[in-house]
Amino acid sequence: MKNRIGNAIVGQSGGPTSAINATLSGVIRAAIENPCIEHIYGAINGIEGVLSENIVDLDVQFDRPETLQLLAHTPAATLGSCRKKLPPYSADDPTYHKLFRIFEKYNIRYFFYIGGNDSMDTVSKLSTYAAAQGYDISFIGVPKTIDNDVMGTDHTPGYGSAAKYIATTMQEILCDCAVYTVPAVTIVEIMGRDAGWLTAAAALPRKFCGVSPDYIYLPERPFDYIQFYADIEAALKKHPNVVIAVSEGLRRSDGHYIGESAQSGVTDVFGHAYLSGTGKTLEAAVKQQFGCKVRSIELNIMQRCAVHLASQTDISESIRVGEAAVRCAVEGGTAKMMAFKRISDEPYQVEITEIDIASAANHVKTVPDAFINENANDVTDACIDYILPLCIGELPLLYQNGLPVHFHIDKTPVSAERS
Repeated sequence: MKNRIGNAIVGQSGGPTSAINATLSGVIRAAIENPCIEHIYGAINGIEGVLSENIVDLDVQFDRPETLQLLAHTPAATLGSCRKKLPPYSADDPTYHKLFRIFEKYNIRYFFYIGGNDSMDTVSKLSTYAAAQGYDISFIGVPKTIDNDVMGTDHTPGYGSAAKYIATTMQEILCDCAVYTVPAVTIVEIMGRDAGWLTAAAALPRKFCGVSPDYIYLPERPFDYIQFYADIEAALKKHPNVVIAVSEGLRRSDGHYIGESAQSGVTDVFGHAYLSGTGKTLEAAVKQQFGCKVRSIELNIMQRCAVHLASQTDISESIRVGEAAVRCAVEGGTAKMMAFKRISDEPYQVEITEIDIASAANHVKTVPDAFINENANDVTDACIDYILPLCIGELPLLYQNGLPVHFHIDKTPVSAERS
């Protein structure tokens, strides 16, 4: 129902990004300014916070524009995150009964969830239950993930900043490795279980600096050790310092992850294998094969929390998509995910639209064939041209004593009486 009056609640879920708080700031700003929303609450640690009624008052904490700007320039998930998987939809499931009793208690009419593929699954299940049981609540998913693997959107908030960090770090690594004449191989492991978007960003320095990794291997193509060794041998004949970028999710042709041997086979609640050690596994293999100096570098969580290298384009778009989510909900939208549609490459322009949440939940957008070279050991110029606009611009960060200032939320729970 359009123009319902009531309260809103927003949560963050999944892995943090440099831009997830920018999206949160957009949701909060638009909610405070909209007369249909009386109060905006935050769920601490996502849907887990709703279930435990660990809910905070946001319109009181963000009553000044400068506080919202500071939030937008703060890394990680200010509200805290979770990786909780809701059970399959059932009219009799006690988890859903409890959630919707809490929504009623706090007079929630608008629910916003900022997250990736698995978070969109949560929004889909909640909206299905609400529709079946006749609850007048709008459920909107707002995408975020550095992995850029959410279906239905040109790109995801958070990806541009992570790509910028990776490209910058790779450029610096290449400079460092070039100073020696002793034959050496440096392997840089980059996040990405099923999609190689992040690793592809390692090629960006090639566009303007004339340097890039010798090879880039993505999980979209089976990894072959024989070809890998042949590639390294060819590179060593050209110069002594070989630099390679690899996705953590590299798989052999039999489907097994390269990094599986470094883990116990444990999976998370969504069935995803915990991966780590792809770089180390390849480091040991190369050392045994060539006997030269080899080192591996795992960028790890730095690629998702380096706000000091965030993209202005990414942060600005993240704020906009949060604001658009509120407009969509107030205008009657539900069971939707906000999305970017690229309408121009030169100049770069996008518009914000919405798609049905079911078309995004539990699906993975991989790097397309046109973005991967024929030998499956590099990306094409078309891939670079797609990524580059997402990395443009620098943030005007606030510094104190030489360090950036970040926002810290008051997590004192709100009383339901206020609703």
